[in-house]
Amino acid sequence: MLCQGCEASAPTLELPYCGRCAHPGSHRATCGCGPLAVDGIRAPYLLEGPVRKAVHDLKYRNLRAAAPRLGGLLAAWMEKTSVPGELLVPIPLHRRQLRSRGYNQSAMLAREVSKGTGLALARDALARVRDSAPQVSLPSRLERARNVEGGFRCVGDVRGARVVLVDDVVTTGSTMSACAEALKSAGARSVWGIALARQPYRAA
Repeated sequence: MLCQGCEASAPTLELPYCGRCAHPGSHRATCGCGPLAVDGIRAPYLLEGPVRKAVHDLKYRNLRAAAPRLGGLLAAWMEKTSVPGELLVPIPLHRRQLRSRGYNQSAMLAREVSKGTGLALARDALARVRDSAPQVSLPSRLERARNVEGGFRCVGDVRGARVVLVDDVVTTGSTMSACAEALKSAGARSVWGIALARQPYRAA
């Protein structure tokens, strides 16, 4: 969990950052993140210190009780941002990974964001159709992009919707881009992505 002191000291994502993928430290409109199908990505925190530990505990140590607090922080931040959207869609897990972990942390965060903002939640609008390697295991941006290419399918009605993807952490934006491509192919008007934390990424 995050106490009030940890919340107050948690490093936040501040300008300058890439206007497309939110990579911190970029003074340009884009940081060389390459073609991304997602219209933009934003996050309130950097993946450091207490936020890193809280996300790790939620994701890998079965600390599901952390989701309401972390999702509440994301909802409070979302209320103050200009991210356009009306329909929240969590990044899905493949069914094998979901069986292994027992829960989807992104869906839990999205539920709390929906509660806090009043935005509609389409929990099952996306399906992960390929059980690819974990992104964290891949060393390069190109490998991450190839790993998730064609890995998602839209199975909900998103025609004309302004979608906001929800995840716990964003690194290169490859996963959100692959999801955005599937959603736009199904008729979504726009797709932005939000995550609780942004991880700086400097690998090739």
